[in-house]
Amino acid sequence: MCQYCSPDNPLAHHDYVFNPKKGRREFILDSMAAAGGLSAALGGLTLPNQAMAADEPFDEVVRIGYLPITDASALLVAHAMGFFEDEGLKVEKPTLIRGWSPLIEGFAAHKFNLVHFLKPIPVWMRYNNNFPVKITGWAHTNGSGVVVGRHVKADSFADLGGKQLAVPYWYSMHNIVLQMALKDAGLEPVIQDQTDPLKPNQVNLQIMPPPDMPPALAAKKIDAYIVAEPFNAAGEVLAGGKMLRFTGDIWKNHPCCVVCMHDEHTEKRKAWSQKVMNAVVRGAVYAQENKEEVAKMLSREGKRYLPMKAKVVLKAMTDYSPANYETPDAIKHEDWDVGRIDFNPYPYPSATKFIIDQLKETLVTGDTTFLKELDTDFVVNDLVDYEFVKNAMDKYKVWDKVKGVDPANPTIREEVFKL
Repeated sequence: MCQYCSPDNPLAHHDYVFNPKKGRREFILDSMAAAGGLSAALGGLTLPNQAMAADEPFDEVVRIGYLPITDASALLVAHAMGFFEDEGLKVEKPTLIRGWSPLIEGFAAHKFNLVHFLKPIPVWMRYNNNFPVKITGWAHTNGSGVVVGRHVKADSFADLGGKQLAVPYWYSMHNIVLQMALKDAGLEPVIQDQTDPLKPNQVNLQIMPPPDMPPALAAKKIDAYIVAEPFNAAGEVLAGGKMLRFTGDIWKNHPCCVVCMHDEHTEKRKAWSQKVMNAVVRGAVYAQENKEEVAKMLSREGKRYLPMKAKVVLKAMTDYSPANYETPDAIKHEDWDVGRIDFNPYPYPSATKFIIDQLKETLVTGDTTFLKELDTDFVVNDLVDYEFVKNAMDKYKVWDKVKGVDPANPTIREEVFKL
């Protein structure tokens, strides 16, 4: 029997049977990438190689790479519903990737031309590694949370002093929001070996692949984690964890993953890029309006885009009842009218500015010199292409079908962050 399992607590860990060599390689990639250099993480894929890949004859087939998380819903729904074909595009079956750095590697090698990345990853790729990546929309909003183990007595962030917490990636919204919450509670985030002693006011952070988080929590290898769905739901249902706080209840309608494409496509293949984003926007809106159907569609009992069971994915996409989350009080702002996960594909500049400003104050490993030198206003306009997603939302008249839109100024908003 797996060390993480018991006869009465079978875990989603077994939905993810890694090849040990491949799993180790992906872990090394994640560690190297999180520590600094994209070129090191990509193991031999140098910038000249990338340029050569970009100069190859244009392949119009849409090739999607994704992690098995609900962050990918807009891309997967667009594929499942035939929205790419509706635009006259050919599309391959999306390729499931088990870690962020292997997905970055595949994108950099031009194996994929449409992916979702944690929002700060393109910041790091473009400005630390000079890789020509462009954000063309948001993959989703909200959709993450902090889950604590059943062995931990914690009703607030202040109770996490002296604990071991896992994050999916240093360059992530999760790491930013978590550290802001810990500091607000008077705690100090640190990154050190798990065997080193912690002060009562310190919280030790480590990177862990999302599929490993629920079993690690059940085995008491960690005390809590912050991650995207469906791994929070899996932690609750399959590992006996408790939801401490939903991130969408801290930062209203925040982005988490973003839709990314290559610069040369958005600059030189505008008609193709527009068709791609037309399909993605339709996928996002369909997911927003049909969460139960989409949860089943994505699940192991549906079209098997995700290896999780339907009941876990359904909880991850729909269970946001304050009555279910009173102890701990994971939903403090019922009046915000947000969902556990939502889908508004428009990439608001104010959110990009907020993330970059806060990332500069967030503890990560590796050389962060590039962050200190970033001009936030420049990045807001240089990193993100707003044209295709706006065109698509205008074409399909969907501004009123997604959360967090001011009808009078649909492309402008004010960020709301409240602990």
